[in-house]
Amino acid sequence: MQPIPLRTTVIGSYPFPAWLEFASQHLSAFGPADVAEMVDDAVVAAIHDQVQAGLDVITDGEQTRLDFNLSFYGYLDGIEQEQQPARRFGPPAHDQRGKHRIVGELRAPRGLGVVEEFQRLQRLAPSGPTLKASVPGPYTLSGRLIPNERYPDRYAITEALLPIVRRELEALVEAGCQEICVDEPSMSCYAYREDPERFVDIFNRTVAPVVGRCRLSTHLCFGNYKGRAVGPRRYAPMFPAFLKMAVDEIHVEMASREFAEIELIGQIAAERDVAVGIVDVKSYYIETPEDVAERVRLCLRHAPPERLAFAPDCGLSQTARWAARLKLQNLVAGVHQVRQELGV
Repeated sequence: MQPIPLRTTVIGSYPFPAWLEFASQHLSAFGPADVAEMVDDAVVAAIHDQVQAGLDVITDGEQTRLDFNLSFYGYLDGIEQEQQPARRFGPPAHDQRGKHRIVGELRAPRGLGVVEEFQRLQRLAPSGPTLKASVPGPYTLSGRLIPNERYPDRYAITEALLPIVRRELEALVEAGCQEICVDEPSMSCYAYREDPERFVDIFNRTVAPVVGRCRLSTHLCFGNYKGRAVGPRRYAPMFPAFLKMAVDEIHVEMASREFAEIELIGQIAAERDVAVGIVDVKSYYIETPEDVAERVRLCLRHAPPERLAFAPDCGLSQTARWAARLKLQNLVAGVHQVRQELGV
C-alpha cells in the first residue's frame, strides 16, 4: 500500500527554464564550472516549482536530459550519433527525430547517468517530499537505434540494452533511491500491434533485481513528443496482460482522453496502486482546483483512496513553464480539497 491516500506526484520531466535552453545552444561560451552551476540552478528551479505546488513526490525535472530519453544515447558505446531524420521541416511529428547507427557492441561503462541525477536531487531538495527517479526502459531506448547484422531487430537491441538498464536500477537503489519509475511508453504505444505478454516479460526481467527493494512504478502513456501522441490512445490492448508487471504502481493517462476507460483503474487497484493522469499536459486549458476535485471524486467511484495517486498525464517538458506551474498548483489544491472532505 502507498503511504499517503490520494497522494500527489509527477511523472518525471519538467520544462527547462528559458535561460537554460538558450545556454544549451551556446555551450562553447561556458566553462565546465559554469555548466555545472547552470545544471544545479535548473534543478533548483524545478524543485522550487514542485515544492511550492505542494507535491508529495518530486523529481529533478530531468533538467540534464534531452527530450526524456535522447540524452541517454550519449552514454552508450557502440553507436554512431544521430543519423539525419527523414523529415526536418513542416509540422512537428515523430519522424523528425533522428536515429543512431549501431557500429559495435552496445555497452554503457559509465552507466546511464541517472545515479548522478538522483544524487544531485538529494543534495538540492528540501526534506519532506519523497524523491523519485525515472529511467527509460530498454524497449523504449531501442526505438532510436537502427538494427544491423549483430542486432537484427528491435527486440535484439532491447535484449542488449536490458542488462544496462537493470544495472542502472540496481545502482540507484544502492545510492538510496526509494522510488523509481521505469518508463516504457513505447510498450503502451505499440501494444496494439505487438505481443503484450512479451512486453511484460521484458519489463519484469529488467526490474527483477530491485523488486521489493524500492517502490517501483511504470508510466503507460501514448507519447508526448511536441505535445503529440504516437499510438492509438486505448488501454484495452495492454490489459489484462500488463497487470502482471512487477510494480507497486501503474500510471495511466486519463485527462487528455476525457477519462475514457476509467473503469480500468478499478482493475489495477485490485492488485496495486494506480496513479491517474488528472491534468492534461497537451492542453493549455488550466484545470481549476474544482475541476481536479471533481475528477478525483470520479476516480473514487472505481478505486479506494488508499490505492489512488494523482499526477499530470505525462511529463511536463513539452508544456510551457507558466502553465506547468499552474497545473501542478491546481492539481494539489483539488486533491487536498477531496482529502479534507474524506478526512484523510
